[in-house]
Amino acid sequence: QVQLVESGGGLVQAGGSLRLSCAASGSIFSTAIMGWYRQTPGKQRELVANINSGGSTNYADSVKGRFTISRDNAKNTVYLQMNSLKPEDTAVYSCNYRRPWAAANYWGQGTQVTVSS
Repeated sequence: QVQLVESGGGLVQAGGSLRLSCAASGSIFSTAIMGWYRQTPGKQRELVANINSGGSTNYADSVKGRFTISRDNAKNTVYLQMNSLKPEDTAVYSCNYRRPWAAANYWGQGTQVTVSS
């Protein structure tokens, strides 16, 4: 089992920045892919960014150039630095830990990010 605890959400004005953190505990493997997803009411959850154990990253087109994902394997923590935030970035952001080759897929409880115009 893996537990994920997110922090760092909140209310910010458009153009501002926030940094989300997700700390993993339990049966952790550094080979896991970790990522951030977001969801707004009535819409499907969408990938924001993910990062593999080697540091390769993948971003949604809507956040490229504004968001940066990183991970600290020693701390089992993944971060999402969000800059130049827009009102359309408002969503519940959830951390994900997965090892698809081991059928492992875990989610955090989610943290609200609200960007005011």
